[in-house]
Amino acid sequence: MITNNFFQDFDFQILNSNDFKEDAVREELINPILKKLGYKAYGKNRIIYSKTLSHPFVKIGSGKRKINIIPDYLFSVNDKYTWVLDAKAPNEKIINSDNVGQVYSYAIHPEVRADIFALCNGHEFVIYSKEEKEPLLFFQLNKIDKHWNEIQKLLSPDIFTEKQIKKKEKKEEKKNNNFNYLDCKLPKPIKKVRKQKAKRHYGVHGYFTRQSWDILQHYIKNFTKKGDLILDSFAGTGVTAIEALMLERKAINIDLNPMVIFLTKALTIPVDFEILQKEFEKIKIAFEKDCPETNEEIEISLKKYPFPQKKIFSKGADVENVKDLFSKKQLGQLAFLKFLIFKIKNKNIRYVLFLAFSSMLTKINLTYHSSKSRGINAGSAAAFMYYRYRIAKKTIELNVWYSFNGKYKKVVQAKKEILPFINKKTIKNLQIYKGSATNLEKIKNESIDYIYTDPPYGSKIHYLDLSVMWNAWLDLEVSEEDRNLEAIEGGSKNKSKDEYAELLQISIKEMYRVLKFNRWMSFVFAHKDPHYWHIIVDTAQKCGFEYIGVVKQSNGQTSFKKRQNPFSVLSGQLIINFIKKERPLSINKIKLGEIYDLVINTIENIIATNDGATIEEINDELIIMGLEHGFLHILSKEYKDLTPILVSEFDHNQKTEKFYIRKNSKFKSKIPLDMRIKYFLFSYFKQKEREDIYPTTDNIILDIMPLLQNGITPDDQTILIILRSLANPMKDNKWKLKEKDQIKIF
Repeated sequence: MITNNFFQDFDFQILNSNDFKEDAVREELINPILKKLGYKAYGKNRIIYSKTLSHPFVKIGSGKRKINIIPDYLFSVNDKYTWVLDAKAPNEKIINSDNVGQVYSYAIHPEVRADIFALCNGHEFVIYSKEEKEPLLFFQLNKIDKHWNEIQKLLSPDIFTEKQIKKKEKKEEKKNNNFNYLDCKLPKPIKKVRKQKAKRHYGVHGYFTRQSWDILQHYIKNFTKKGDLILDSFAGTGVTAIEALMLERKAINIDLNPMVIFLTKALTIPVDFEILQKEFEKIKIAFEKDCPETNEEIEISLKKYPFPQKKIFSKGADVENVKDLFSKKQLGQLAFLKFLIFKIKNKNIRYVLFLAFSSMLTKINLTYHSSKSRGINAGSAAAFMYYRYRIAKKTIELNVWYSFNGKYKKVVQAKKEILPFINKKTIKNLQIYKGSATNLEKIKNESIDYIYTDPPYGSKIHYLDLSVMWNAWLDLEVSEEDRNLEAIEGGSKNKSKDEYAELLQISIKEMYRVLKFNRWMSFVFAHKDPHYWHIIVDTAQKCGFEYIGVVKQSNGQTSFKKRQNPFSVLSGQLIINFIKKERPLSINKIKLGEIYDLVINTIENIIATNDGATIEEINDELIIMGLEHGFLHILSKEYKDLTPILVSEFDHNQKTEKFYIRKNSKFKSKIPLDMRIKYFLFSYFKQKEREDIYPTTDNIILDIMPLLQNGITPDDQTILIILRSLANPMKDNKWKLKEKDQIKIF
């Protein structure tokens, strides 16, 4: 009897029996080897038994009937085929025989494309590479112990995983080496936004606005390569920075609000999860033992443990002080829990537990509004829902420990999700600063590879005023200088639209300074007022950015604010994309000459005013303008025939014999914005009528806004104001063009 440690109970002499056939080789000898290597019939290291494949080359009969080939074992690691194995009867050859060619044909099959293939007849085991003529390894099966290390190096799932990683790294390296920023195209919009799929963002901590992680990844992948440095100077909760590190880039995260700077630091800071859990358990025991419950205990707690008493600056608040946002019981229990967390010596652990504490505050306060449809625990703070501190009509006092425990679990899940990419080794690639986008002094000139940012929009959200509850509990100070630098309209500082515009303009200039040449900037735009659109586009172009285009992107789920205000809140967004070039197109256009601009200006005006214009109408208007502005002699000399200009710049309708602004194009000249909006809205509705479509407010805004580049924006001018003069509202927030005699525009 020949035995060894691997097959110590198997008598290899039995292989000489006529009764020991191929199926016995599979069952008694091959399957134990595969099990030892770590393969199963399920999971990421799979065995696929007897998979039917169509022969790629051979067909028979007049009808060319397909021939099927069936390998005994096909192996998949991480959903990719890696090697093939065929069992043979003990009396069959596995070296220098047709059997080798047969298994080779399995390996090279178009559906398989495996690099390794092997054969076993019970006596022997042989491993081949499809690239080599000679075997990689050939051994007697009764001596498998001597060759086990070599077998593992060739066939173990871990080896194939390593090969896949190296192959991927090579591919990425090649992609990086061939990456050309100037060749980047605008990304296509993501059809289905998966905002809730990332534990690292969804459920960790509430906030007023947050970009969806998959949109960020989509843009980062499109405009950057691994190792690039990405900036978000209106960073919010740090989605840009976190997704940059998840994609093996570097990031700088800047925001004026200390609350979100804390959130990003706490989420990304490395911790030992065992120590974290031990500290959490200690707090649990201490809290459950001494949590103030009775009125007397609560009064003692309020005298013993500090709680916030900051003034609320936010307009429309139902109370004037942070402490009045809580019941006495809530204040007493929160103050005690905060005291317990403060006692922890490990700074990183303390940060993480305070993240759970801060997140819990969203529910443990008198402004908490529960969800009627999703249950008592599924609501949020009024600051996030209504953008003001509104005490709930029916206050709900949830259990403090239950809420803290739930948020702690969410935070741990989030940190474990990012751990493979954001850890002790990689955290050096993330820089987090509290500061203003108007002063990026810590960033060198031309050092940034990509900017993606979502700035505040006018008076929509007063971030610092509304964050006071969280900042107060976290002992984070907001200075007067911070409030002065916050790029918003209104708020406790009553900032004007011009003040907001100036701050935003300074921010864009700073972004231009720090961005490298031939690199991209993406600006999120989610407002209905064209004034803010022009602040961004015009300022960027004056700095030297070249405006490339805009992508209309849905936000995914409809927000509470949208459901409450379907007419005034935009459910989609526009992502404006610029590139910083040494000789941007916007600057070069200035050199084309004043006369050309005047001609185009005049033509566009007459077309917009009359909803299209004939060549005679255009000629007449040009003669009048030429006389008034003294360029008629140049016009007659340079533009005797207007046809080439009209054909190249405008659309012509043969039926009406009129010229129109080209579909999906922008006005090239500076004409009043209200006229632009009227023209584009009217044309837009006419087109939709032909398609038998009644557009929604959001569709109208997102489709029209990008066409309004280079306009002169009147004060308080919005698309909505002109929309009401052109169209009538319908059900479901849709619009229908008014009858012609009702429209007083052209």
